[in-house]
Amino acid sequence: MSVPAVSSRLESSRRHGWLEPSQRILLALLTLEIVVFSVIGTNFLTRDNAFEVLRLSVEIGLLSIALTPVIVSGGIDLSVGSLMGLSAVLFGTFWRDLGLPIALAAALTLGVGAVAGSLNGLFITRLRIPPLIVTLGSFSLFRGLAEGLTGGVDNFTNFPSRFLFLGQGYLFGVVPAQLPLFALVALAFWVLLHRSTIGRGLVAVGFAPDAARYAGLPVDRLVGFVYTLAGLVSSLAAVIYVAHLGQAKADAGTGYELLAITAVVLGGTSIFGGRGSILGTLLGLFAISVLQNGLRLADLPAELAGVLTGVLLLVAIGLDRRPTSTPAASPDRSASLSPDDADEDLNVKNVQVALICAVILAGAVIVAASNVYLVRSLKEEFAGQGSAALTPASARTGKNPTEARQIVVAMMPKSKGNAYFIACRKGAEDAAKELGVKLIWDGPTDPDPAKQNEVIDTWITRGVDVIAVAVENRQGISSVLRKARERGIKVITWDADAEPDARDFFVNQATPEGIGQTLMDNAARILGNKGQFAIITASLTAANMIEWQKSIEARRAEKYPNIKMAALRPCDDLQKKAFDETTAVLNANPEVSLFMAICTPAVPGAAEAVKQAGRKDVKVIGLGLPNDNKRYVHEGITDCVVLWNSMDLGYLAVQASHDIVAGTLKAGDTSTKAGRLGSIEIKGDNILLGKPFTFTKENIDEFDF
Repeated sequence: MSVPAVSSRLESSRRHGWLEPSQRILLALLTLEIVVFSVIGTNFLTRDNAFEVLRLSVEIGLLSIALTPVIVSGGIDLSVGSLMGLSAVLFGTFWRDLGLPIALAAALTLGVGAVAGSLNGLFITRLRIPPLIVTLGSFSLFRGLAEGLTGGVDNFTNFPSRFLFLGQGYLFGVVPAQLPLFALVALAFWVLLHRSTIGRGLVAVGFAPDAARYAGLPVDRLVGFVYTLAGLVSSLAAVIYVAHLGQAKADAGTGYELLAITAVVLGGTSIFGGRGSILGTLLGLFAISVLQNGLRLADLPAELAGVLTGVLLLVAIGLDRRPTSTPAASPDRSASLSPDDADEDLNVKNVQVALICAVILAGAVIVAASNVYLVRSLKEEFAGQGSAALTPASARTGKNPTEARQIVVAMMPKSKGNAYFIACRKGAEDAAKELGVKLIWDGPTDPDPAKQNEVIDTWITRGVDVIAVAVENRQGISSVLRKARERGIKVITWDADAEPDARDFFVNQATPEGIGQTLMDNAARILGNKGQFAIITASLTAANMIEWQKSIEARRAEKYPNIKMAALRPCDDLQKKAFDETTAVLNANPEVSLFMAICTPAVPGAAEAVKQAGRKDVKVIGLGLPNDNKRYVHEGITDCVVLWNSMDLGYLAVQASHDIVAGTLKAGDTSTKAGRLGSIEIKGDNILLGKPFTFTKENIDEFDF
């Protein structure tokens, strides 16, 4: 492809106006989202929410912008998310462990990112390895290095407040501090791609690399340059991510590469190369961000955003195909098809018509989903309360006659799919019906501190009365909870605690000492006061599990010195991974004769691994639900299961949330009335559910949860 042909191709797009046809359709989609969510979402069409959407878009937005010239050049970079994780860990290491000033640590991190990106480019240009293969390898390499440097455990916190302002502060009290930096990067890439010879060369390389090389363009240099830029910007995104979340962990940026690629392709950049724009990428980014934000403010299932985004992405990729009139034998697709004709055929005919259909479908699905959800909610309301549903919440509860509206409690588990939290939700819904509380239940599908922060930010914008959260990372979430309290929102933590100054009360299912002592005493009974055991935990950073492990170790050291802990393995709250980790420990440490699983999915996962290994000399105990473990208890694989009534925990969290707003629960109280649970003891700011209960072969069938 010649340089004049590239000029003709660029000139063709300008004749359509500032926006290409596909971008006009995407803009129409974004406008439709704004209109719909302005109607069905609470506090959606506000200045604060607009800036909040922009703030939450920055990290993925930076990756999307950096990937646009990469994809325009015909490449792909799957490693940007993993490089974010490595950069975050290195940034924390430079600052905390090496004692470098925060600015120097950030500069070194950016340099490492540029070097990592250039390595991708080197393998692609010098060794002629396809970009997909190279970046798939570096995807695993960078994440593995991050986890290796931290042991999968260490995380970096307590960054100086002046640095945290970059991710958490607001200029003039309104504009997110990181937004000007994002705008500057976007402008720089726009100039690079659309107003420079480098951008014209990238279009030529992506459209026909052989022709670009024959035309004398430095193809390898251009390709290497965009991968270096991608690495540099990925590290910048990592620094902002750390400032936003307040912590640096090896899992930073997990899955971000897919969201970034989605935004780029949805914005009209050809996945085959040769066409794309920064403006289109920004439109794709905001279409996704507004969709996610709007669904949460409308109290609709957040998973619907993934469905709609996936449908639109598949439509965009499906339409982004080579024109069928190009001869198969032609090595250069520009040989038989002029750029003008290609643009007109692909952009105007296919993209316009198909994306108009996509807009109509997306809008219909959003509106239909909201209507279905509303009707279902009304049916449940009337079915559960009859005519009482028409009366104010205060009249139904009788606790505070001055209550003029329904209390809104936003409640978040660590992960929505965990059976333990599903049981908690049932109890929470029971309390909400009794009290006339509007309950919003949302959170990440897997334990993810960053996602927890994102959801809480949305709830702050929505203006809920209470946020009740099961904390995944103590330090990481405390900053956003403090922000909620500053806005007048009450904060309750449950299952796992945040920093004391970040919440009003902690609903504590049991003290760490009670849990640790109960588990360790049962382990000693089974082992006969000597032997080795292994712990399977959900996460090495979960605040409550760290406290349980400390109590277990303290009890062991004090009373059972002849018992040794041989291994501590995380399962990420997944039963399958608990199975795999247990199997690995059995193979590596045959002397282990007991597994202590301290998260609910781990108990049946460990029991199944022991069963399949045929190790009748190995027993399992842990914190689990009766229904998940009855079979293994009766088979003699699991000796006992220790837990509290998880439904009661959810019930108590909602009860406390209601009472703190109603004014019947105040600091300094020593007890509280909790509906069907009766009087509940309060120690300081800890609301205590009670002592843990041990389920055995003799009593486990009496329970159904």
